[in-house]
Amino acid sequence: MYSYALLEPGCYYLVQEKENDKLTLLQVKVISDHCMYVEKYTETVLQEWKRKTDSIFDIVELLGDDAVKEWTNAYYKNEDAYYEEDDDE
Repeated sequence: MYSYALLEPGCYYLVQEKENDKLTLLQVKVISDHCMYVEKYTETVLQEWKRKTDSIFDIVELLGDDAVKEWTNAYYKNEDAYYEEDDDE
């Protein structure tokens, strides 16, 4: 069992928050004395504060720069597909 306190700001992590949960990609944005502001990437981006003492079942991987770049390109390319403009006007 791990905690959010182990995560570093600006880094992307694949984590499993609870034992039977799916993997979640998250990025730590801000660290305060007792909490962390994180973004979780699923179908949408969820932003929330977590206590540093909140548990994480498993920190599966710290993504390297190349993996983050590839994921960013794929994620935002798929996101744009939902927001294409109509040419009917």
